[in-house]
Amino acid sequence: MSLPKTLAEDVARNLVMVARLIDEDPEEAYGYSRIALRLASRVAAVREAAGFAAYATQRYAEALAEFRAARRMTGSVELWPVMADCERGLGRPERALAMAGEPEVQKLDKAGQVEMRLVAAGARRDMGQIDAAIVTLQSPELASSSVQPWTPRLRYAYADALLAAGREDEAREWFGKALEADKDGTTDASDRLAELDGVEFVDALGDDEADDVAGLDAEAPVRRDDDGDADEDGPARG
Repeated sequence: MSLPKTLAEDVARNLVMVARLIDEDPEEAYGYSRIALRLASRVAAVREAAGFAAYATQRYAEALAEFRAARRMTGSVELWPVMADCERGLGRPERALAMAGEPEVQKLDKAGQVEMRLVAAGARRDMGQIDAAIVTLQSPELASSSVQPWTPRLRYAYADALLAAGREDEAREWFGKALEADKDGTTDASDRLAELDGVEFVDALGDDEADDVAGLDAEAPVRRDDDGDADEDGPARG
């Protein structure tokens, strides 16, 4: 669906803000998504963005409705895994599992199929079926030595399921494998490994010393650059 130029620009600005804020300030992103939705509810990209903003703020019923609308408009199955995860969020893991067995899953690309496997394993865990969750995650993608964008999360989920089953040694091994693949720090595998190994991180400064440092920072002189911007007195940052 095409929009008048001015309206299209307004919608685009709001969608840009949704994308920019959804990780750091989901509620703010949600607000922008509602504006875009009021302006152009018949545009699939707007419905999808509204769905993800609602999902990020745990408004699962709303997110599911938006994802369904976007899917009706496009005919794409791309949103199938996140729709199933919304069912989990609504306390209906059995529906998520049913979706994992639907023909739509076979139409997903590899990343989508891995995502669906993660959702299905999560649904198994929601139902207290830890061993079944472990089996669900066992796949060629998990066994592969090739690192793909989904590899850290898949290995992490497997390690977490093993730990929930009391298989600590195996869990430690797989948290380690997740960490090896996680170059961007998308998981907290390093923290989980440290926890398993009994490592505690403590502040290098005592409370009194930290207060002293904070006091010094608060009293640091302020100078202004030639353009009038305030800047702390100290070395320039490149």
